[in-house]
Amino acid sequence: MRFTILGAGAIGAYVGACLARGGQEVTLIARGAHLRAMQERGVTVEGAFAVAVDATDDLSAVAEADVVFVALKAYSLTEVAPPLAAHLRAGAATVWAQNGIPWWYMEGLESVDPGGVIASSIPRDSVVGCVVYCSTELVEPGVVRHVEGDRFSIGEPDGEVSDRCRAIEAAFATGGLKAPVAKDLRDQVWLKLVGNVAFNPITALTGATLGELAGQPEVVDVVRAMFAECAAVAERLGARFPVSLERRMQAGFAVGGHKTSMLQDLEAGKPLELDCLSGAVIELADRLGVDVPHVRTVHACAKLLAARSGTVA
Repeated sequence: MRFTILGAGAIGAYVGACLARGGQEVTLIARGAHLRAMQERGVTVEGAFAVAVDATDDLSAVAEADVVFVALKAYSLTEVAPPLAAHLRAGAATVWAQNGIPWWYMEGLESVDPGGVIASSIPRDSVVGCVVYCSTELVEPGVVRHVEGDRFSIGEPDGEVSDRCRAIEAAFATGGLKAPVAKDLRDQVWLKLVGNVAFNPITALTGATLGELAGQPEVVDVVRAMFAECAAVAERLGARFPVSLERRMQAGFAVGGHKTSMLQDLEAGKPLELDCLSGAVIELADRLGVDVPHVRTVHACAKLLAARSGTVA
């Protein structure tokens, strides 16, 4: 299969490198020093392997792809959706690997699709959802550290187990990655979201790793309360959690010394992904009449942090 990775940062470069190692045709779209390093030396997965890749900053590279794996931050999608749609070939699949509530989950959510720009641009029949269970870090341009996880659950928005999802699953397997096709992808969105809504902004506010959060009982209480508030919103929407919230929370703490993506972004001076996480939960809670005071408080503090650090999306 021909893949284009749009947004080949830490996750995107890792996926692209694995697919290329597995024999798939892959083009990575990136920019800056990271792009130049990949063009010159390929992608190195620290301590594992290195592979030559095709890399460019030209969005028209998506035109030849069977699958476009979109690994951009959620706040970038409004700008990129119209030109991406203009280059997509008929029948291509677009796999959306963002944190938070994805734009395709529900129409009219301003926190994830302001003005409905994405939904009005991207052909609905191209959309494949993706929940990422993989942690990576960009050590230096062209060099990725794989921290944990190799699963990228995918699925059609309507829950159908489609042939194209099976084909993507098989292609990922050639590169040593798991892309199980899920009928319950919307439930998995919430399972990951409850963790991100709590862990990401709290680590950004404190500078702590996930393991360090676990060492403070008062912080654990706040995390547990945020989990419960998110779950109340999810359950009103019909979502069901495949594992207990306590198990989900402890699994996050068990990652230990890893910095969340939001803390990494803060330290790198990049915008923070808040609107698609806590912002989306608050918007949905307002619609449903669900009280989420802990989520609101942490969201407000994180928005102030982003404003003061100059990292507002």
